[in-house]
Amino acid sequence: MKGKDCYDLNCIDHKTKYITAHLFVEKRTLIKCVEFLRQIKITCYEQILDRYRQKKKIIFVSDKFGNYRGAFNKLFFRVATLRFGVPIKAKIGGLKHNNNAIERYNGKLKDRLKIMRGGFRSVRKARHFLNFKRIINNFVNPHLQIQGKTPAEAAEINLQLGRNKLLNIIKKRAKKRHHSLR
Repeated sequence: MKGKDCYDLNCIDHKTKYITAHLFVEKRTLIKCVEFLRQIKITCYEQILDRYRQKKKIIFVSDKFGNYRGAFNKLFFRVATLRFGVPIKAKIGGLKHNNNAIERYNGKLKDRLKIMRGGFRSVRKARHFLNFKRIINNFVNPHLQIQGKTPAEAAEINLQLGRNKLLNIIKKRAKKRHHSLR
């Protein structure tokens, strides 16, 4: 963004391709990484605890950025496992867990940014675009790896959006906002 690096932190479920958490940050500080992982804790902690009680810990996979480990240890140390420092081509190297889903998502984002010539003009615009991209990924675009379903459908999140998913999700949001303004 204007010659300055910023980061789009994302957590993607490898089975459903659903983005469970997302945070756009100017720096990947420990505080920001905790804020990012706290989103997962808020939305998924009951599921994580259920797996823990069954003695089948959820496995988080990350690259070698140290603040991810610190944030993970602060929020999930006892109830989940972290595969830290996993290379991009982990499956080729014989590792069971990899970060291919997030690398694919990031690759698509990089392709889109190349078309935009120069990237984002402001943090606010970047946040709006990346939030929109997450919504498109989760609720609109079908994925071949999950039999042509959207990630939300694969995760059994059924908003009953019909054929024109994007228009219907906008209508649902507008209707909800209209009712909250009354």
